[in-house]
Amino acid sequence: MLSTTTTPTERRKAFREGLRSDRLQVFPGAFTPLSIRLIQERGFDGAYISGAVMAAELGLPDIGLTTLTEVAQRAHQISRMSDLPTLVDADTGFGEPMNVARTVHELEDAGVAGLHLEDQVNPKRCGHLDGKAVVDADTAIKRIRAAVDARRDPELVIMARTDIRGVEGMDAAIDRAKALQDAGADAIFPEAMGTLEEFAAMRAAIDVPILANMTEFGKSALFTHAQLADVGVNMVIHPVSLLRVAFGAIERALDTLQSDGTLDAEVAGMQTRGRLYELLDYEAYNAFDAGIFTYTGR
Repeated sequence: MLSTTTTPTERRKAFREGLRSDRLQVFPGAFTPLSIRLIQERGFDGAYISGAVMAAELGLPDIGLTTLTEVAQRAHQISRMSDLPTLVDADTGFGEPMNVARTVHELEDAGVAGLHLEDQVNPKRCGHLDGKAVVDADTAIKRIRAAVDARRDPELVIMARTDIRGVEGMDAAIDRAKALQDAGADAIFPEAMGTLEEFAAMRAAIDVPILANMTEFGKSALFTHAQLADVGVNMVIHPVSLLRVAFGAIERALDTLQSDGTLDAEVAGMQTRGRLYELLDYEAYNAFDAGIFTYTGR
């Protein structure tokens, strides 16, 4: 009832153990606090909190317009609702190295298990769009060092994302990943890899875990979990998938409402009231206070 039964440090330890294991860690994107309940119920390893999704929920493009306050608040709202570890997109750290340090503190306080910082310039772009620009190696390294130095809980995972593959090519991506690893990154997120062979080359080049971003309509094919595991990927995220599925359903429902004047044709595909209350753990609230639980339907 109300929130997670575990501490942030416990979830961070679980995240680290998962990354060190021989099993691919699968993190669907949680776009609401309630959606992480479903992700946990289905037995996934954790949940990803996407910057693109947070921007979209605010009606904004993913170009660095969200603020640290907005990201930290949403990260807290989602992280507190599950015993799963969460990884949050911290964009470029919201400023210079001192801003990065504050970002780490705020997201630590929000209860996330890990965060990733990228090496794009501001204003940033979605990692699977053309026209990206990256900062020089020194600036990227300073961001990661600032984050590592600012970390108060040593279990918090600091992940470095590099977008240089889409700007300067694969050799540059490997060089940048090595530099970020040397700067103290616990894991590397090589964005917009084109092939499984590129993931395999990245895996061979560095010693820390690597992440694959399986976002629809992007630069990477939608490789299966088995394919990614076979080339040594440690973790995969599906960042915007659930939001896309939900909004696709919403659009279809609105079309039906407009054409039919009723949503009767959509009811069979809806989550029932009873299932929603089950997901909300309504009965636990009833056990706490019998005066508030009155629902007996389906």
